[in-house]
Amino acid sequence: MAKFRFLQQPFTLKNLTLKNRVVMPPMCQYSATDGMPNDWHYVHYVSRAVGGVGLIIVEMTNVAPNGRISPNCLGLWNDEQRDAFKRIVDVVHAQGSKIGIQIAHAGRKAQDCDDVVAPSAIHYGEQDFAGQNLKTPRALSTSEIDEIIQAFADAVKRAVDAGFDMIEIHGAHGYLIHQFYSPKSNIRDDEYGKDKLLFGEKVIKAVKKVMPADMPLAVRISAQEYGKDGFDSDYGVMVAKRFANAGVDLIDVSGGGDGVLHKGNHPEINAGYQVYLSRKVREATGLPTIAVGMLDNPQLDDHVIGTGDADLVAVGRGLLRDPYWWLNAQYHQNVVDSQPLQDSPKQYERGFF
Repeated sequence: MAKFRFLQQPFTLKNLTLKNRVVMPPMCQYSATDGMPNDWHYVHYVSRAVGGVGLIIVEMTNVAPNGRISPNCLGLWNDEQRDAFKRIVDVVHAQGSKIGIQIAHAGRKAQDCDDVVAPSAIHYGEQDFAGQNLKTPRALSTSEIDEIIQAFADAVKRAVDAGFDMIEIHGAHGYLIHQFYSPKSNIRDDEYGKDKLLFGEKVIKAVKKVMPADMPLAVRISAQEYGKDGFDSDYGVMVAKRFANAGVDLIDVSGGGDGVLHKGNHPEINAGYQVYLSRKVREATGLPTIAVGMLDNPQLDDHVIGTGDADLVAVGRGLLRDPYWWLNAQYHQNVVDSQPLQDSPKQYERGFF
């Protein structure tokens, strides 16, 4: 078996130093009440820190009650939520990992509330995957847009106060920022319609003002839409460049989120199927990137880093199945040589050495 040459290498960005290149991406747990993290979230995130993950990014955490995908999604619109997150952050740090949080607003995908909002009054689709009819959102006023931008800044300030190591703004997968920059969902005739990237740019600049200067800010983008009439990766690169110029330090490069997959508009779904988007954005912006997309094989992940396709790899489903994915990856690689593992807790060493 080929030896890892890159996954175990440290990575530094501003004041953030990761002990390896493995990222646990944001993955909704739908387990909160009133936006509050609880014991499930504590165990879920801390166990991945015990498993040696370099960077854990907490799932989509919303700036307002009507910004949640579901009533069971996390929020950071009050100080009680901030204080509950601090408990998780402190223990993740004690285990030697770094932790970020993804801040977001679902826009028209917040279907379980009475006030669904979006750039324009266009629904996400006729029905969801369960066959339920989807609500048509109402278009936001300019004053409401200003309030949401401030809500992003307020949520990020709480995240900073809770001790998170980095912030990720969610601008992908059909959520509010993506809705603004997508021509399919934004048909406004005001400044936010004429300049579809303006909303995302203003969010980035607003949150930068409440963050320490040496704290990294990431943004997740859909660098290509996969639905009918979706934008291509050249448009996605334009989005990435604009957000880079606005002040982001790291780009989490994904795709899709604009509706049902449409033949000819998306890559074949296989291991590493979105890595090409990471390379394209990385080369165009000069910024470090996180690659995503069925990256559950550690040898493939090592290759992605080694070839310069990305600086970090997001291991999603693999870490859902196995909190100790990184420890087990090292064990299976090094078992013949009986080499000690990077990041193995001393309490578990006899299981790996």
